[in-house]
Amino acid sequence: MLLPMNDKQFGFWAMRRKGVPNITIAHQLGISRQAVSRALLVMDEKIGTALKEMAHANQIATDSINTERGILLGRSIPFQTAAIIFVSEKHGVQVWYEHDGDCGTCQRYTECIELLWDYACELGIRIEKTADPTEMAEELFKKVKEIT
Repeated sequence: MLLPMNDKQFGFWAMRRKGVPNITIAHQLGISRQAVSRALLVMDEKIGTALKEMAHANQIATDSINTERGILLGRSIPFQTAAIIFVSEKHGVQVWYEHDGDCGTCQRYTECIELLWDYACELGIRIEKTADPTEMAEELFKKVKEIT
């Protein structure tokens, strides 16, 4: 299932994830609090479905899921390692496997740095600046697990 990232309901969900109360969302958009609540229930269902489908497609056994944060924690069956599936406003649904990469030689180095910084910002998590995406990911996902 593809998530409707440009959909109004996704916008409500993203605002709530940033800590904006439903009543504030309603006032800002000129709609009722009940309309926001109904939209968020629908969006939580869509987020949950997307996370579960991604876990299934990647053979990840689910340990926990938090639809309000857009996070699924699990374990990769084929790789025998921890995995996290998360929803990013900018990058869509992403899968990250716990690993020790050779980031200095990887072609995706810059892409990984950008993804991790963007996701940390979306969640309001501060991570220390480092040049190693593996270390950034370890720090970020440790903090993510604490809020899940």
